[in-house]
Amino acid sequence: MKAISALWSDKAFTTSKLTWTLLVTVLLLTLLVLQLGAVQVQASDFLALLGWDSDTTISAAGQSRLYVLQHIRLPRVLFSLCIGAALGLSGALTQALFRNPLADPGLFGVSAGAACTVALSIVFLSQFDLHLAPPLRIFFFPALAFIGALATCVLLDRIAQWLTPGSVSGLLLTGIAINALASAVIGLSTFLANDEQLRTLSTWMLGSLSSANWMNLGLIVGLLVVALWQLRTLPGALNALALGESAARHVGIDVHRIRIRVFILVALCTGFAVAWCGIVGFVGLVAPHLVRLSIGADQRSLLPLSMLMGALLLLLADSLARTLAIPAEIPVGIFTALLGAPFFLLLLRLARSKL
Repeated sequence: MKAISALWSDKAFTTSKLTWTLLVTVLLLTLLVLQLGAVQVQASDFLALLGWDSDTTISAAGQSRLYVLQHIRLPRVLFSLCIGAALGLSGALTQALFRNPLADPGLFGVSAGAACTVALSIVFLSQFDLHLAPPLRIFFFPALAFIGALATCVLLDRIAQWLTPGSVSGLLLTGIAINALASAVIGLSTFLANDEQLRTLSTWMLGSLSSANWMNLGLIVGLLVVALWQLRTLPGALNALALGESAARHVGIDVHRIRIRVFILVALCTGFAVAWCGIVGFVGLVAPHLVRLSIGADQRSLLPLSMLMGALLLLLADSLARTLAIPAEIPVGIFTALLGAPFFLLLLRLARSKL
């Protein structure tokens, strides 16, 4: 008992240490990147934004910097944190559900499925005047992306269970096949697009957080609140599911219901991210693994910390995308791919060494 108590105490200390490290790093990096960009923000601008500046007269240059900080840079930085948290959570949930360390919404075609419905709507539905009210127009692309992501999740699960039941490699290959199919549809949409649609698709497919605004930020925050509410009961069931579906059923877990809940959460997080930012790959793969290397596979800690790690990774990637080629902006998907692709190859190497 003493050994178990000591082990748990050490694990709790490691989890707490990682949590505080991530929180402090995210806070410091946020304060740093808010100052970086084509317009250099000063410390006095932060004070003016908070209403703590005693100087009531602000110069024209100061007003310009304050506008950039309040309406462009601050919502974008917060938006990147929230999208990264959503992608980190969706990756951790996918890996837990499929019991596969290589699982990721991007690799399994979930992101491509969400992108497929949005690409089709950009090319074909633009010919029709749908007369949508402004509130409905905000939810139009996220709703389509959610439908595509959820359909891909269900299709992946059914085909993998039918063709290669219980096979990790079979699941991965099924995901690759679905990803290729969705990518082909996206390619067809690109081929049929006109010049304006092609420019939209090209920027969107490479990943960009330029759509950040206070309205979209409020919606993604609401989504994360719903996801956190669902995480109250999911981690224990996912821990039991890690022992296998039969073992989970023996301890009273409704496996079918858990799969549906996870599918919906993954589809929501991935769909909203893809609808607004395009395909931003590998965040959902890398973030849970970095956390798992430090604290293990306990979902009670892994899920929330994967959100923090995903937020940190995407904030760093978007900061590089915004600042390395000023005044131009590099697609953020390039930086996440540069980080994630070598990491994925390393995971494949480690998986093969265990065989």
